[in-house]
Amino acid sequence: MEPEIKRLDGVVREVALPPLVAPMTHGSLADIPFDNEAAAPQEAALSRKGPDGEWTDVTAAEFAAQVQAVAKGLIAEGLVPGDRIAIMARTTYEWTLLDFAAWAAGLVTVPVYPTSSPFQVRWILQDSGAVALATETVAQAAALGPERDRIPDLRHMWVFEKGHVERLAELGQNVPDSEVAVRRGVLGPDTLATLIYTSGTTGRPKGCAITHGNFFAEIDNAIELLYPIFRARTQDAPSMLLFLPLSHVFGRMVAVACLRARVKLGHSPSLQTQDLLADLGSFKPTFLLAIPYVLEKVFNTGRATAERMRRGSSFDRAARIAQRYGEALEARQHGTGPGPGPGLRAARALYDPLVYRRIRNALGGRVRYAICGGSPLGRRLAAFYAGAGIDVYEGYGLTESTAAATVTPPSKPRLGTVGWPLPGTRVRIAADGEILLSGAQVFRGYWDPHAGGVVDASPDGWFATGDIGELDDGGYLSITGRKKEILITAGGKNVAPAPMEDWLRAHPLIAHVMILGDRRPYVTALITLDPDGITHWRQMNGKHPVPAELLVDDPELLAILQRAIDEANKLVSRPESIRRFTVLPGAFTEYAGHLTPTMKLKRDEIARDFSREIEGLYADYEQQ
Repeated sequence: MEPEIKRLDGVVREVALPPLVAPMTHGSLADIPFDNEAAAPQEAALSRKGPDGEWTDVTAAEFAAQVQAVAKGLIAEGLVPGDRIAIMARTTYEWTLLDFAAWAAGLVTVPVYPTSSPFQVRWILQDSGAVALATETVAQAAALGPERDRIPDLRHMWVFEKGHVERLAELGQNVPDSEVAVRRGVLGPDTLATLIYTSGTTGRPKGCAITHGNFFAEIDNAIELLYPIFRARTQDAPSMLLFLPLSHVFGRMVAVACLRARVKLGHSPSLQTQDLLADLGSFKPTFLLAIPYVLEKVFNTGRATAERMRRGSSFDRAARIAQRYGEALEARQHGTGPGPGPGLRAARALYDPLVYRRIRNALGGRVRYAICGGSPLGRRLAAFYAGAGIDVYEGYGLTESTAAATVTPPSKPRLGTVGWPLPGTRVRIAADGEILLSGAQVFRGYWDPHAGGVVDASPDGWFATGDIGELDDGGYLSITGRKKEILITAGGKNVAPAPMEDWLRAHPLIAHVMILGDRRPYVTALITLDPDGITHWRQMNGKHPVPAELLVDDPELLAILQRAIDEANKLVSRPESIRRFTVLPGAFTEYAGHLTPTMKLKRDEIARDFSREIEGLYADYEQQ
């Protein structure tokens, strides 16, 4: 299937793909567990990790029974159709169970990030009018205590670790099954399913009103398009370990898609490297949902391990071969090359047991595909993973588009882009470069209780994303930055910081980069260090641990970072190049308010907290 492409003055301005599935005309997400029970009652729908670290499969019939029981408990507690119930927890089995139970009871779920401050939680609960809140821990519930009196609608609080989900199931024993059936029966594609509050790189979060139909348009087309992940049945039954937040639309969408496609779903609550690798090793998924940070971390960890074994140069050769192999595969799929030749195939076969298999084993040993989003992965790393035996499908989307609006087509990937429009979606580039979206997965609008509910955010049929992008001649989208993040130097040069930041972030010693220069004479950067990368660098260079405030002035470290800056500067014009940088002794963290839960920079907060360091980059400015 080829996209429909529209040009203006020879430049691609709009791209569309027809839907692969007919739109839903009845039913809701609440039906998915019960449809699975009817189709394959004994098939493993999920897997649940116990206190002993062992995974226990949950069949479709068992999950449907649990959903039914908890839904009846919610009804017994007096919740009525349309009520909002907030869930504040890490990525756990209980999160998904309560999500589907709430839908089966006719409710609307409101995700809340577990790292949110009490003020943020109070704002979301007030704005959404939530009548119930379920938290993972007692501490999370207790933290809301000082704000509780200011949330008059909140009548119920439940805590996962206190067994309250099981208690809900017990409370509903006297509620007839028919009550759940009636509530499910009145739901339809146009019914509101969830209010997802944007984490917000700036400003106060807004509630995105997403319907059951929005979800179906997203997941049904994604399942059909990404058939190697969801449809292929091989000797390895498809399975996915979810570790990204369910509070974010990306993780939530893929979790629902797994249940819709009957792909076994597991949950891992920690993004800490050691915890995550342990869960990947025991669960052994066939595909992953990831952000570039995770794939960069796995690559850099592999490189560091090889260097400790005195095989760093061998790893680098293997990486170059994998990149060439991935690019050759891409050329063959586009008809612009014959594919990997005999010499390249032999070289790849040589390094497979030495390097590529180790990378795959770090991800559990069975991973063959990854869906990656949040920010661009970059052509080099995408080609490496393809050559190493893991196809990465990059995507682009927002909360407002129920996650992906574009995605890599499996039959025609173009490395370094975020692919074609998801089937059923139209992508347009406005005159100023802003990306506009239209499609059945685009949300209904923003929640505004003062305006009577939902306010339409795309009255002309197009949603303005705030992102800047380009469409190439094949209809593939590339993201070049955020409209609000475009820097304009004192010399009038427009600078998109994201591409350079993404490129530098892939360096093993760098955790994050924030590029500066708005209304300034030249471009500069704040850099934070990757703890694992720095530890490895110290060990390999015989350096003793020193306080962070001394390390940032280490001349050898600064020379390495300067070389990385010099390489990055080759990608841009001189007015866009980074002239100076400073290394911060600490890290940008979500807890400090510098990152969103998906690791995006909160630029205003960073600029405020590091204003002294920023001014230092320009303090002794002379005409350069």
